[in-house]
Amino acid sequence: MARNRRPWARWLAGTALLLCGALSVWALVRGTKGDATETPSAQPAPTAPERLFVVDVHVPLSSRGIPRLTQLTQRYGFDHVVNLSGGHPLDNLPAQVRAARASGGRVTVFTSLAYEQAEAPGYGPRMAKALRLAHEQGARGLKIAKALGLGLPGPDGRLIPVDDPELDIVFETAAELKMPVAIHSGDPKAFWLPIDTKNERYAELSAHPGWSQYGQDVPSFDEILNQLERRVARHPRTTFVSVHFGNAAEEPDRVARALRKYPNLYIDTAARIPEMGRHPPEKMRAFFEEFQDRILFGSDLGVGPEPSPLFLGSSGSEPPTPEETQLFFTATRRYFETRDEQFAHPTPIQGSWKIDGIGLSRAILKKLYGENAKRVLTLDLPDAQPR
Repeated sequence: MARNRRPWARWLAGTALLLCGALSVWALVRGTKGDATETPSAQPAPTAPERLFVVDVHVPLSSRGIPRLTQLTQRYGFDHVVNLSGGHPLDNLPAQVRAARASGGRVTVFTSLAYEQAEAPGYGPRMAKALRLAHEQGARGLKIAKALGLGLPGPDGRLIPVDDPELDIVFETAAELKMPVAIHSGDPKAFWLPIDTKNERYAELSAHPGWSQYGQDVPSFDEILNQLERRVARHPRTTFVSVHFGNAAEEPDRVARALRKYPNLYIDTAARIPEMGRHPPEKMRAFFEEFQDRILFGSDLGVGPEPSPLFLGSSGSEPPTPEETQLFFTATRRYFETRDEQFAHPTPIQGSWKIDGIGLSRAILKKLYGENAKRVLTLDLPDAQPR
């Protein structure tokens, strides 16, 4: 079916909205202070553990947002971010790389697909060539937006599927260059349902009706995930990070099956703690224990320069309040680090339910917050930071 020549621009505009609102940061591991009572000299107070090094692998960041990012890292105790909004090698990428190099080691940059190349036949090799150029310019990974599969038309006007053979060369080039691929395929299940009060994402979709897939000429939730799985299977040498909890936080069993089947597959946690927290905590704790080496910490917080609002995993029609910003950080940490029950999740606009914490061990937290990202992205960063 023929489509508008540039509906993918709608998706890139959505990414620009994230930048407009843009950055993120994290659930930090700080450790608690001892109580103020004097300790006998023969029994010195135990030393608090070092704060774990925190890498957020899912941050939309404007090149002009570095000063604000620096303030946030100091305030909330995270250390390094992966900027998934590096952009095109012939457009915004050089500025993003310069900003990253001037950030004092706080930022790693991913590039994007050269989406405009899809307008003419032979787009796969041209996109692969652009990826090589991006690597030469300093990009260290590739971010693929949900436009692939849901909004990017090929030369014939039809949507290009996630597993389009024409793009094989792009993913093989990523493997050759050792560039991990952070891939967003699909959307929450509720985005395929009518926008009415029966939809649990009603508040979010009312603020962003353009995010809805209901009634659109797009693949189903299941078909998009099937396309993604076929893509991962086809490129065993390529490292994939399936973002937003494997793009299927509603179905952790499905994500677990994929992780067991494909050793080149990883996931991040960005913007899905609200959904993850609805599942039984013992089930999710067991998931994190089984896949403790395959899960990367991500937030989908975005930051741009002042006075643009922060993007807290999603956004409403009004900028977030200071209380909402604080909740984002504290509830994220609370989910991973405590076994608290029925507390407010980090992003209320994503749903009105409560969540339960999973209380991960320090050994698993160390992997989740930093070690896995450093290994997968080959980052030369410390394990812990002094208080």
